[in-house]
This record gives sequence, structure tokens and C-alpha cells, in this order.
Amino acid sequence: MTANAQADTSRGLGLSRMSWRTREAIDGYLMALPWIIGFVCLTAGPFIASMGLSLTKWDLLTKAKWIGFANYGKLLTDKYVRISAYNTVFYTLFLVPTQVALALCLSLALNINLKGIRIYRTLYYLPSITPAVASAMLWLMIFQPEFGLANYVLASLGLPKLLWLLDPKLAKPALIIMALSGVGGGTPIMLAGLQGIPVSLYEAAEIDGAGRWHRFWRITLPLMTPVLFFSTVTGIIGSFQVFTASYIATDGGPQNATLFYVLHLYRNAFENFKMGLSCAMAWMLFVVLLILTILQFWLGQKWVYYES
Repeated sequence: MTANAQADTSRGLGLSRMSWRTREAIDGYLMALPWIIGFVCLTAGPFIASMGLSLTKWDLLTKAKWIGFANYGKLLTDKYVRISAYNTVFYTLFLVPTQVALALCLSLALNINLKGIRIYRTLYYLPSITPAVASAMLWLMIFQPEFGLANYVLASLGLPKLLWLLDPKLAKPALIIMALSGVGGGTPIMLAGLQGIPVSLYEAAEIDGAGRWHRFWRITLPLMTPVLFFSTVTGIIGSFQVFTASYIATDGGPQNATLFYVLHLYRNAFENFKMGLSCAMAWMLFVVLLILTILQFWLGQKWVYYES
């Protein structure tokens, strides 16, 4: 074969290979097109639009009026924004550490070789996939002051009955208990982290005379820090957006004790028709969560251990 023929053949193969790659790329984009359209229309589009709406006064019925950063100024002076922010921070500070600790303890208990252990893992996981409204209604009956299960247990122990969701001092702790019922949702991640720890480390530590507590403190806990970090970050993001439990069970009461930030945002948007103000609240929440997440990643460098 002459040099010119070889060159023509190479160019032909190159064109064929390029056209195959182009066709493959087109097929890939076509398959991803439904998701891309959904992301642009249902996520990115509203996300960008809400930024513009936060700078306007809009009641959903009339034309939006540009008011600049006035909505953000209102947030700094709104009494109910401060109350809802306090309630949300209180809820997060008590819920997230307890949730992570209980998920770790539960995963340790489920990480054993026992006949039928998968059934137990499934049973503990099931409450986390119960619909939020159904779960809230169930707990509403449990905390019912007259015939609820919680007060029945207290009465059987000789303790006085409590008002639970009707008491401003007990309403937030009651909602935290409700949220802890779904602690099993974090166990699969914890179990994956525990089962990823090399058994040889435990065997070597046991040969050296390390007890169960020392093996947990020196091996399990350090190697679980990436999982604990992930659970903490996602837990804080989720707890700052708590809505369904307070909306269904207490509607923000009593005396605004369970008026959380997202519930107040919802009221401004769909009850008071202050859509511009609610968009400003949403962006304020986004900025706060972004700062908290960045801060956690910075602090994570000091306590999270990665094997690499």
C-alpha cells in the first residue's frame, strides 16, 4: 500500500471514529435531555427568578414592584423572623447531635453477625420512610393530653400527665422526639462506614490487649469521622428546613413556640401573599446554610480523618 493510500485510510478511519463519538455524544445528551429540561425549568429557573423577586413587592395578583433591598431590611426588624430563627436554631442544636449519636449507637448494635439481623435492620429503617404527614398525625395522637400513649406511660409510672404539644415549653422538645423516631434513616450510611473498617485493625488491637472501649475510641470513632461529618452536614441542612411536623401538629403554636423559619416563610408566601418577602427569606436561609456548610468543612479539617 502506498503512502498516499495509507494516509487516505487513516483519514477515513479518523472520520469514522469521530462520527461515532459524535453520535454517541448526541445519544447521551438526548437521554439526559428530560433531566436537563426539568432542572432548567423546575430548579435553576425558579432559583434565579426568586433572586429577582426578592427585590420586589409582589402579592401574586398584581404586577411586581421593584423595591430594591427593602425586603431584606424588613427581615432584620421582623419580630417573627427572630422568633422563627431562634426556634429553628434551638431545634437544630438539640436534634442533630442527638440524631447522629443515636444513629451511630443503633448502627453499632446492628453491625453484628446474628441470625435474622437483616429483619431488625429493616424494622429500624422503616419509620424513616413513613410519609411525613402520616408520621405527624401518629405522633399527634401519641402526645394527645387526655388519652395519648405518652401520658398513659407517664401515668403508669406514677408521673403527672403533660400537655406536650399544647405547652410552649414542651412543644419543641416534643417535635424533636418526633424527628428522632426516624433516626433509622441514617443507619445504612453508618453501617456502610462500620463495615468499611478493616477487621485486621481490631484483631491487632485485641492482640495488643486493647479493650472494647479502647478499640471503639481509637479505631472505630476516628475511621467513622467522615461518615459522622456527612451526617452532621446533611442533618443541619435538613433541620433548618423543618416544616411538615410543625405545620401539621401545631401550626406554629402554642404561642409561636414551634414557629420555624420555613413555616414563617410559607405563611408569608401563601397566606399573606408577600411573595417578594418570602423569596428574600429563602435567600437569607440559603446564605446562612452556605456559610454554615463552609464553616463545617473548615472545621472538618481539624477532626475528620481520611485514610488517604
